[in-house]
Amino acid sequence: MLRIGLIGLGFMGRSHLENYLRLEREGAEIEVVALCDMDANKLAGGSAGGNIDTSSENEIDFNRFSKYASVQDMLDKEQLDAVDITLPTFLHREVAVQCLNAGLHVLCEKPMAMNAEDCDAMIAAAEANGKQLMIGHCLRFWPAYVYLKDIVTSGKFGKATSGVFYRGGGTPSWGPWVLQKEKGGGALLDMHVHDTDAIHWLFGKPEAVSCSGKNVIVGSGYDIVSTNYRYEDGNVVNACVDWTLNGDFGFEMGFRVNFEGGNIQFNGDRVKVNPNDSAGFEPQLSPDQGYYFQLKYFVETVASGGQIAEATSVSAKGSIQIIEAERESADNRGEWVAVK
Repeated sequence: MLRIGLIGLGFMGRSHLENYLRLEREGAEIEVVALCDMDANKLAGGSAGGNIDTSSENEIDFNRFSKYASVQDMLDKEQLDAVDITLPTFLHREVAVQCLNAGLHVLCEKPMAMNAEDCDAMIAAAEANGKQLMIGHCLRFWPAYVYLKDIVTSGKFGKATSGVFYRGGGTPSWGPWVLQKEKGGGALLDMHVHDTDAIHWLFGKPEAVSCSGKNVIVGSGYDIVSTNYRYEDGNVVNACVDWTLNGDFGFEMGFRVNFEGGNIQFNGDRVKVNPNDSAGFEPQLSPDQGYYFQLKYFVETVASGGQIAEATSVSAKGSIQIIEAERESADNRGEWVAVK
């Protein structure tokens, strides 16, 4: 039985909790035994809003969990095997290293950390303690993106020639930290990192990036971003984000990828495949979100004694290195910047 502690009960923490409880109901050999958050209201079941609907219809009995306001207190008093960290980004390094040094496996929500140096510290702690460290890049488990990855890898429609990735929505309101550049990194790090990581996962690290960014909200960092990714094969790849789409806009994400023999579109609701030589079709994909599949993968791999091979910490660090190059490029009005 894998005993899990969940650290952080904001929008994403609540989503993770609901998915863990679903896995419990499905018979997974896991138990969420402890919750940790400084906000007593959240520990009592109070909700926190987000930009995408992840809720379920099942009521949660918050009385079943041990509750803590301090991570160290939880580590001292609970017998845990793993923790799930869904804290603000600027706390990822500190808390992940703390938990790894306590001998626990760690799933840390994306983005991995504020910078590559922090990523290195987290990776070093995992290696020193012989523990697994996985990063919650949910698009690597999202059915539409997994389908796209399979097409890229299999070469079913030949080589990819271009790709456009996008996401956007209203200005985040689920915590003041997210609009503070030094704590959340702006839309570039907090939201755009999803597509940067997906591009990294699908096509590998680009040689260089050219990024245009605009700061709209004072002190938040770049709120609107458009990045071109340069590859040796000349593929045209772009990703953009805008979290100032307020009013009744809601939230959207999607992609359009072209291949030598066809193209694939995803608009957040459905995937459409358009072969060049036959009629288009919509593949039958799971309606479940990537959050469910990433947690299922994490607990099953750790419980079986296997090695995390998806959304690894080393790969996630590479995505942060791309983001760092994007930020440098945006600071210099779109100048091409080589990726480390």
